[in-house]
Amino acid sequence: MSQPILRIATRKSPLALWQANYTADRLRQLPAQPLVELVPIVTSGDTNQTDALRQFGGTGVFTREVQKAVLDGRADLAVHSLKDLPTQSADGLVLACVPERAPRCDALLLPSGTATPNTLDDLPQAARIGTGSPRRQAQLLHHRPDLQLSEIRGNVDTRLRKLDEGQYDAIILAEAGLGRLGLSERISLILSPPLIFPAVSQGALGIEAREADTTTRDLLAQLICPTAMAEVLAERSLLRTLRAGCHAPLGVWCCIQEQQLSLTGVLLSHDGNTRLEQSATGDIADAESIGCKVADLLLSCGAEPLLQG
Repeated sequence: MSQPILRIATRKSPLALWQANYTADRLRQLPAQPLVELVPIVTSGDTNQTDALRQFGGTGVFTREVQKAVLDGRADLAVHSLKDLPTQSADGLVLACVPERAPRCDALLLPSGTATPNTLDDLPQAARIGTGSPRRQAQLLHHRPDLQLSEIRGNVDTRLRKLDEGQYDAIILAEAGLGRLGLSERISLILSPPLIFPAVSQGALGIEAREADTTTRDLLAQLICPTAMAEVLAERSLLRTLRAGCHAPLGVWCCIQEQQLSLTGVLLSHDGNTRLEQSATGDIADAESIGCKVADLLLSCGAEPLLQG
């Protein structure tokens, strides 16, 4: 019997290719030993490197074209940064696998050679911070209203170059992506709760397959991390229930201990002046219900106007 061949659709960025190659290596180690090849895709989020993401496509800007490659048969599965994937699955696709999750916090990076700060308060008054994420911007402004926040686009190397050239006093990137690219030494400060709550599914990979492709789904099922899957189901359920896009100023923190899942959600106004926080705990088997409960609690205490921007 010939070995099965799996084709992975992926963006062409260095981080996306790392994630796709990681998945390919994991698949090759399975007992079936499938042959795996990559199908690189250019997305609208990659071609437009100047406009703010929420201005030219919003949710799905990094995933739609990759998903299309799976749906039209050019690929068998797609590997995404799960935080970029809309909570509503595309017709014909299913979230088939979430492997082990990487560290999920955000990281502050300073220009090369700059002294490492002890806290965010060590940054100078009106420091110029590069981040286009409304979630990061709102939480930074809630703690430091003086900060000057501006959009920064491009792959990680491009952003680091802009930082080191002096265009920014600091930039914010995901700890997971820096670690995957071997750039953890550039991290000056980890920004963790209660200061900065990460994005829904940050640090997690989401692997999609065609709903009817049971052969591929059975292979991917062997790579699922139950803990990571439960966490992202809870977090994505919160996001879906709020009907908030991936650019909403929403942060989450999920913990699992002895089969008990605790989820906290924070939602802010874009200027950081208003901040709501709610939490819920329950059995890991009820992950999605816990996410719904936190969303309902946020809505009950005034979330709706914040979701309207």
